Amino acid sequence: MIRRIAHLDMDAFYASVELLRYPQLRGQPVVIGGGRRYQPEPQPDGSLRFVRLAEYAGRGVSTTATYEARAYGVNSAMPLARAARLCPQAVLLPADFDEYRKYSRLFKAAVRRIAPTIEDRGIDEIYIDLSALPGVAADGGRAVASEIKRRVRAATGLSCSVGVAPNKLLAKMASELDKPDGLTLIGEADLETRIWPLPARRINGIGPKAAARLEAMGIRSIGELAQAEPAALVERFGRATGAWLHDAAHGRDDRAVVTRREPKSMSRETTFERDLHPVRDREALSVAFTALCETLAEDLRRKGYVGRTIGIKLRFDDFGTVTREHTLEGCTDDARSIRRAAGLCLKRVALERRLRLLGVRVGALRPAGEAAARAPQVLPLFD
Repeated sequence: MIRRIAHLDMDAFYASVELLRYPQLRGQPVVIGGGRRYQPEPQPDGSLRFVRLAEYAGRGVSTTATYEARAYGVNSAMPLARAARLCPQAVLLPADFDEYRKYSRLFKAAVRRIAPTIEDRGIDEIYIDLSALPGVAADGGRAVASEIKRRVRAATGLSCSVGVAPNKLLAKMASELDKPDGLTLIGEADLETRIWPLPARRINGIGPKAAARLEAMGIRSIGELAQAEPAALVERFGRATGAWLHDAAHGRDDRAVVTRREPKSMSRETTFERDLHPVRDREALSVAFTALCETLAEDLRRKGYVGRTIGIKLRFDDFGTVTREHTLEGCTDDARSIRRAAGLCLKRVALERRLRLLGVRVGALRPAGEAAARAPQVLPLFD
């Protein structure tokens, strides 16, 4: 049986969902980010007034952007203040994660009706094992992938890009080659012409630091990485990573499509519109902290997990970041227990600067049925 793996990536997912709600914005630069106060405002004539990026004032970051906004250099995780300088005329919309999760469920259900072997990689992307499906051996999976794209659009009204290849590594790169609304098939014969000219960063797993170390070796493209001496890569990156880099550049990847993956942790965090003082803004910080813990507890219960390790993340006004962890005697999904442990972590941090970001994390997760939750005594926060 010929192995054929597909990677499906929804096109500008959050922004595309918003365009279903506001079709009058199609063709315009749109950025998703900011708070609820940036909701469109109804006008007396029945129209809506949309906030433009030029009007934004705060510390938020872009969640995603339409391709029209990306043409100006705006991308995800970019500070909205910088995005406003690049594209001040862009429409700014707040994120609606409940709506995005709904459409995520819809597109994944549509795919499962055709190809049930799916690896969920997040809200907007999946891997699909096409190998055993009828007709795949004859055309390499093109017909099935086309039908998947058609079913996704019928179920959601949204477009997606699909890459089909002999393995997950190449399938992910293939799905990015012809965005948006692309369908790209890659075989071993296409490696030199379509994959090797790409920057080494396009290999999933090579981040900015690894790319900089490769560039210091004179390696910028995947093709140059493929021609590098394996011994030199091992010397620079270590045995395991060096061997992986060599294999990846040659398109080798034997990872299976994993239909169920247990998460190791869950977290929630928020970036404040203005930096908050740990004493003068204690009440606002306490409310935000409690809300994060409650939302995180809801996430755990909804997905059926409990955890033992509670952690916090603080980012200060000078962008310094600290984390602290506390391990409970037993597992929990209880908001009060998470609050108490997070508060203990907080007491171990010198709160001398204003806070820019606050986050809470629960790690060492286990399915809820395998561990009994505990609910220790609640202690006050920010006291």
